[in-house]
Amino acid sequence: MAQNVAAKLNKGITPQQFMDGMEKNKAEFRSWYDRFEWANEDDREFFESLNNRDDLRCLILMAEWCGDVVRNVPVVFQALSISGIPTEVLVIEQHLDTMDEFLTMGGRAIPIVIFADTGGHVLGQWGPRPKHVQEAMIAFKLANPNRDAADYQEKLAAARQEMGRRYGEGTDYQSVIVSELRDLLSSL
Repeated sequence: MAQNVAAKLNKGITPQQFMDGMEKNKAEFRSWYDRFEWANEDDREFFESLNNRDDLRCLILMAEWCGDVVRNVPVVFQALSISGIPTEVLVIEQHLDTMDEFLTMGGRAIPIVIFADTGGHVLGQWGPRPKHVQEAMIAFKLANPNRDAADYQEKLAAARQEMGRRYGEGTDYQSVIVSELRDLLSSL
């Protein structure tokens, strides 16, 4: 059966409501948001061209306490803000049923950006992080299936450190997210 999120459409909050209501990581989230710049005019024009479509909806499963949300969602918000695609935030704790329909390698990982049609039929999704960053977590999970292993937490910390290295210090990763979102939206 194809995934459908019709029951969740118009049940979330706006990106602005999410940002205004943040109690954790607000300054860092805002910093990434304010530092966003289009890497090239072609990408900006692509996202603006989506204003001609009225058949897409976006739901973003997320929470303010998540580091990947703080890094990635400001980019998603900025890119979608000029697209005309109605975008809603589903805070994970209030939408665990939906989160459990969009697991990553069997676990809850956020953010998950869901694109659906007006009937709620899921057309595609992105997340929880750029592919080159996610590869480090995939490698870790494949190599460490036993969460009870004595060295699991140590190896998890190393994987998270590697993910941080792959994100880099600056905003270069943001153009990767824009590119991945553009590729996904181009296929819908």
